[in-house]
Amino acid sequence: VQLQASGGGLVQPGGSLRLSCAVSARTFSTYTMGWFRQAPGKEREFVAVFRRSDGNTYYADSVKGRFTISRDNAENTIYLQMNSLKPEDTAVYYCAADPRGVIYQPQAYNYWGQGTEVTVSS
Repeated sequence: VQLQASGGGLVQPGGSLRLSCAVSARTFSTYTMGWFRQAPGKEREFVAVFRRSDGNTYYADSVKGRFTISRDNAENTIYLQMNSLKPEDTAVYYCAADPRGVIYQPQAYNYWGQGTEVTVSS
């Protein structure tokens, strides 16, 4: 299983970006998919997850109301729409698939993309 994240870049505070993560797996529709991020000098942290079993989505408190995770099973792709971006959202963003364990913990995930960098600065 390979994950390819894209869509990062430089954006001003208050701006928007949409990240994509293409997944090369015929069983994509069976995977719970998550987004995590890691800022310089910090640990990787949970951002959002799309739980396959019930279609529910969950968000970190820091992004709730600003970020939206979605998926397109026909395209084997998940998205992270990020609005009202803040400087503290600056990080490398990673998509991840197929957790075995607590879905908010990065160590639960079996597959990872390479990361895409998001910088929020004026």
